[in-house]
Amino acid sequence: MESKNNWKAWLYLAPALILMAVFTFYPLINTFFISFLKNYDYRSGANDGFTFDNYGIVLGLVEKIPGIAESKVTSFVQYALPNTLIITFVTVPVSVILALVIAIGLNNIKWCQKIFQTIFFMPYVTNIIAIGMVFSVIFSNNGIFNNLFGISGTQWISVGASWGNSMFVLCLYIIWSALPYKILIFTSGLQGIDKQYYEAAKIDSTSKFKTALKITIPLLSPQILYITITSFIGAFKEYNAVIGLFNRSYTSSGNVNDLYTVVYFIYDQLNGNNPQMQIAAAGAVVLFAIIMVFTVVQMWISKKKVHY
Repeated sequence: MESKNNWKAWLYLAPALILMAVFTFYPLINTFFISFLKNYDYRSGANDGFTFDNYGIVLGLVEKIPGIAESKVTSFVQYALPNTLIITFVTVPVSVILALVIAIGLNNIKWCQKIFQTIFFMPYVTNIIAIGMVFSVIFSNNGIFNNLFGISGTQWISVGASWGNSMFVLCLYIIWSALPYKILIFTSGLQGIDKQYYEAAKIDSTSKFKTALKITIPLLSPQILYITITSFIGAFKEYNAVIGLFNRSYTSSGNVNDLYTVVYFIYDQLNGNNPQMQIAAAGAVVLFAIIMVFTVVQMWISKKKVHY
């Protein structure tokens, strides 16, 4: 009977497994394979054999055209990877902490709680390009932000803006657009915490801050782990925000990709009249390896810090 039920279970899972095999596992394996092919032609599948040079080109260690030092690709190491790391380690901690504080605040509000939850969730269902247009207006030379702080004429996102100004707006944009989903998860987790813990803390005259630190956060640690891991993965794959906000990969100069991210770099390798799919594949594998390392580290830390 048990083997028969197992057969039925595999049958029910078959459609999902087939789709995952076709659209997830095969592309992953194929990308890894392509990253080791020299001069790969995606139209015919022709190549010049096995090589490690693609990774050397991505990391700026090998000339794209052998013997010509100027042909080295430096945009990945110089711009894409540092920008991605900055975005990740700025936006993820800030957005997680803000979302947690807002969720705790919403959980303590009894009056119009559902209305406030809806307001905070609205950016999640708003088109990212539309949000980018709104931020473009707010941070324009004569926009609301400049007028509010009396710094009219300061360039934030237009051509000619400094890298620091553009990165500030980009991080702010990512944090704001990432908050709704995190708030929703934390709010759901808070509603699942047994109220007797809070009643016991109230009897002991425990302060609200200490209650949040000793009860709320430990009991929310599974949700915090989930949000942190998925946020790190999402931040490492950031691309839409640059397009939605700037529609380009540069600030002061069109010849310098100083707003590059890793995914933007991969996309550019696939674009143009002569797409370099093997370089894009190598960049994707490097990104995959970085995400895996950070995920494993977070999972290792969670064994000591997460309470289920």
